[in-house]
Amino acid sequence: MSPKTDDGFSAEEKAAMKERAKELKAAAKAGQDQAAHEKILLEKFAELTEPDRSTATRFHELIKRNFPMLAAKTWYGMPAYNKEGKVLVFFQSGLKFGTRYCTVGFSDQAALDDGNLWPSSFALKELTPEVETQLIGVIRKAVG
Repeated sequence: MSPKTDDGFSAEEKAAMKERAKELKAAAKAGQDQAAHEKILLEKFAELTEPDRSTATRFHELIKRNFPMLAAKTWYGMPAYNKEGKVLVFFQSGLKFGTRYCTVGFSDQAALDDGNLWPSSFALKELTPEVETQLIGVIRKAVG
């Protein structure tokens, strides 16, 4: 990730904020058309480099196959999945943000509460069948 600028944001963070503004405009245009939102999401996958593109695509397929109640959209330029109109789970490319791994994260809408401390994101180096099984379990809990 590039160094912070005088305003406190890195170039990647600024780009993500600009991406979010574009998404809001595109979402308003797409309205409730889930196919239009998914088309935008799949176009974003094409911008990713390997291996993140394949990982994001497999993650998307995992969500669609196991959690059809979650609606796909982009969120800060990355895949996100909504429950009742609110982001529940999202994927973040490691290469896009200059980190050594991808991340699967959860918003405060996720039902992951476990006492006073619980994980809200996971590092994802490789989406193996074993990792898919783990993710399905965590996402199932998050959905509630």
